[in-house]
Amino acid sequence: MTPILDQHTLEFTSRSPDQTNRLGARLGALLLGGDVICLEGPLGSGKTCLTQGMGRGWGVAQTLISPTYVLVREYARPRDAVKLYHVDLYRISGVDEALGLGLDEFLGDPGAVCVIEWAERARALMLPERMWVNLRFADHAGQSRRILRFEAHGERHQALLQEFRRDAFGV
Repeated sequence: MTPILDQHTLEFTSRSPDQTNRLGARLGALLLGGDVICLEGPLGSGKTCLTQGMGRGWGVAQTLISPTYVLVREYARPRDAVKLYHVDLYRISGVDEALGLGLDEFLGDPGAVCVIEWAERARALMLPERMWVNLRFADHAGQSRRILRFEAHGERHQALLQEFRRDAFGV
């Protein structure tokens, strides 16, 4: 499968959690304040694995831990004041509860990078300017393959996707 679908979309089949993590690291190295990465996919599809890679590539010194029970974790990196917010909306019941987390306060903030697992649970809150990543299981019984589909929405995230495509795939 070719990794290029069109200028706004990229699809990739990951063969292992390590490959998913490495792909996340390449994306994370390109993230800037204000970027919003929305992750969607079933349990075990690799959302946290991809996010851990993004954190590593972005410059977080420690391993990202899934915020399933605390819902939001904030990370810093030594070189600047930009924060990375790792959000997990699995346990929320809807948009009102997501607003109660203060999501609207840092979503799209130039001083924040937001990575949101289970973003579809508060789709109405997601900014038009974002990257949406859908993760799903590939049809290979007993394999750890995942299909990751990256969709860029808005000018900044389209540029991010193009840069990511060049960096990760050389095209």
